[in-house]
Amino acid sequence: MRFLLAFVVGLCHLTANAAPRLIPHHITLANGGSFALNLPEGFEISVAAQGLRRVRFMARSPDNRIFVTDMLNLSDNRRGAVYILDQFDPATRQFKKVTKCLSNLRNPNSVAFYTDRNGWHWFYLALTDRLVRYRYEVGKDAPSGEPQVLATFPDYGLNYKYGGWHLTRTIVMGGNGKLYVSVGSSCNACEEKEEVRASILEMDPDGKNQRYFARGLRNAVGLRWVNDRLYVTNMGSDHLGVNRPADTFYLLQAETNYGWPYCFQAGLRIYPDPKFNVGGTKFDCSKVPQSLVPFPAHSSPLGLEYFNNSFLVALHGSTRKSLRRGYRVVRISDSRPGVAEDFITGFLEPPMKTNGRPADIFNFQNGFLLTDDYSGVVYYVYRKSAVG
Repeated sequence: MRFLLAFVVGLCHLTANAAPRLIPHHITLANGGSFALNLPEGFEISVAAQGLRRVRFMARSPDNRIFVTDMLNLSDNRRGAVYILDQFDPATRQFKKVTKCLSNLRNPNSVAFYTDRNGWHWFYLALTDRLVRYRYEVGKDAPSGEPQVLATFPDYGLNYKYGGWHLTRTIVMGGNGKLYVSVGSSCNACEEKEEVRASILEMDPDGKNQRYFARGLRNAVGLRWVNDRLYVTNMGSDHLGVNRPADTFYLLQAETNYGWPYCFQAGLRIYPDPKFNVGGTKFDCSKVPQSLVPFPAHSSPLGLEYFNNSFLVALHGSTRKSLRRGYRVVRISDSRPGVAEDFITGFLEPPMKTNGRPADIFNFQNGFLLTDDYSGVVYYVYRKSAVG
């Protein structure tokens, strides 16, 4: 607890001042990769696990192990896996044991755990075409029974040549006992034929009583439940140029439509889409909530975590590297609302060398874990003064 407190105090100290000065930290990977990542003074970073592929989102099991998904690559495939990160060594700041829990999965992006009133533990897994859960047995390295299917999702869309579609499903268990699932759009920008697209579903832990919690979110990959509220990151469409729309970060309001594809945010204003909502005749954009923070267009925000007074958000980055958008972790503090400050940079090195693409952030030990789905690495970030 004192270690985590020290990390939070470190974030508080940074929040009270101007944007922090970032210090280079040399990273050497087993595959020969060598580069520098830049962190605020007083923070350290180490490689906690490596040798994975498209490593994505994390969750902590009831027996305090870290489960992480691996989607293999950017294609629609059935070769994804879930790994268990176990036996963390504080001296080396590495996991001694990395175990494959499940394999041959269709684009596994997100996992979650829940303990019901009977004391049974459940392991949830979000795939492109379905949401499943397994009975979880403490200490076991793989489920022993068949999964229960709680929901199914459309599993097709336009390929990347036509603007792409969204293979990922993200899940989070709310403190209210409800399960939330994000389902991305089938396209870059279009009027969907299936109601579930571009939405967030709410349901009971057994899949019953499903309802639409929020709509009009083109690709809300990052979900986090904080202080009885649901926060989300969302990616804007790609047909309006290099500087709009903004990518967004919301505190979600129940039964609210966030506008896609009819409205978009740029800067602090909401505009009607010139292709799908000419003159605002199809949808009233004045009803669309403004985001907490508008990120630069094509930043591609993914995972997020909260540390008492600050959010950290992983900006995955644009595939158009020349834009130099994203490829970093940013901090959003309660004391400076609406401002995103760099916290970790160096994932994109001038002129256009990719050293990594941050995906998820997860509170751990005296700091946090950070997944990089480009290099297949899990980093551990901690405050230097908390060690020892």
